[in-house]
Formats: sequence, C-alpha cells, structure tokens
Amino acid sequence: MIGLDTNVLVRYIAQDDPKQSAKATKLIESLTTDAPGYVGVVSVVELVWVLTGCYASTKKEVCDVLETLLRTREIVVAQSDTVWKAIRLFKDGKADFADCLIERSAAEAGCSHTATFDRNAAIDGGMRLIG
Repeated sequence: MIGLDTNVLVRYIAQDDPKQSAKATKLIESLTTDAPGYVGVVSVVELVWVLTGCYASTKKEVCDVLETLLRTREIVVAQSDTVWKAIRLFKDGKADFADCLIERSAAEAGCSHTATFDRNAAIDGGMRLIG
C-alpha cells in the first residue's frame, strides 16, 4: 500500500497539468486490490477544499468524486464509514464537508455532541450551537 497525497488525487481528477496528470494517472491506474493506494482523512478534506475553492466544483460533483473514491477497490480511504456518513450530511445541508466530517468523527468517538459557533454546522451539520 502507498499513500496518495492530495495533489496526486487532484492531478488525476482534474487532468489539468500534462506532466503531473500523466504521472498521477499512471500511478493510480497501476494500483491493485493487493497493492492499493491509501487516502487519509486529511487528504479527503483537502480534496474537497481544492475542488470547491480552486475548481469551483459543485456539491454534487464533489460528492460524486468522493463516492467514486470510496467505491474504488484499489484505494483504501481512512475511516471510510465515517466519510460516507459525512457525505450524507453534506449532501443534504448547508454545512461544509469538513464540519460534517468533524461532527461524524466526534459521534463515532462516542461524543454526546459537537459544540460550535457556526450556525450552518449546527443547523445542517448535526452540531450544537454554543450560545
């Protein structure tokens, strides 16, 4: 198993840099179920941030990318069950993906709730507003 940095995933998905995209494609398409790529939770959050911030991807496009990543047998996504739950929260509300993942991660850790000052995270992300 080899770790995949966010920039490798972005180059593969965006195909926007001839040299780096070709290298990322060669690497990712060489992965197998016996020798998979590994994507950490931080890379998942960074990927969402880059796709929305730099590439103006829609929420649906981001969710499609994440779901494809999670379904790809040649890639292991850290805390995949929690990431799936965060995607479901993210799809249906105004909270950003990172907030949804923070809340779902806390719930998985046994927290009674996640405190926040962010109204969208409280309303749509399952967090509890401090105030």
